[in-house]
Amino acid sequence: MVETLSIAVIGAPGVGKTSIIRQFIYNDFSEVYTPTRTRYVYRPSVILNGNMYDLKILDVPPISSFPSSSSQEWLDLRCRGVRNANAYILVYDICCVESFEYVKMIRQQIVEHREGSSSEVPILVVGNKRDLQRQRFMPRRAVSVLVKKTWKCGYVECSAKFNWHIILLFKELLGIAVARGMRQNHTSIRLQGALQRNRCNIM
Repeated sequence: MVETLSIAVIGAPGVGKTSIIRQFIYNDFSEVYTPTRTRYVYRPSVILNGNMYDLKILDVPPISSFPSSSSQEWLDLRCRGVRNANAYILVYDICCVESFEYVKMIRQQIVEHREGSSSEVPILVVGNKRDLQRQRFMPRRAVSVLVKKTWKCGYVECSAKFNWHIILLFKELLGIAVARGMRQNHTSIRLQGALQRNRCNIM
């Protein structure tokens, strides 16, 4: 039986959420910035260590806050399915401190408001735009220590533009999810990384 894992991808405007998803699924990058205004769902499949998983990736438009209740979630179309996601990818721009503060706020709200045991919910913080390394606002090591030691989250840096560490970050998230017992839930993960039916990524 193939499992399915719902992943919510959240971040401030312009950090590259959609670019990361599209690189993972289509191996495609656009230089033209198009703001995400509505929630969009991608359904790739993936193979990891010989096991097949289905992913339901939610590309979430910028939200002012994580929904604190189910009623709030359903009142805002952008938030549908966010509270019940099996895992979270929180994306920030390594050159923009404001986008990191946004991720910090959302992570804290997930811990406070998410249904169930928030400590068991896989959260991966992703620093995008690594190709602009010289413009970063904080050394990588400092961010990594904060995220891993204090926030207890996974951390990966990537470049959606150059498709660097894109597969790695999804592999990392899936590894965290499996390690935390996601297989015991009736949810699933397919790591083939391709929306096209005849395409599959082996990780």
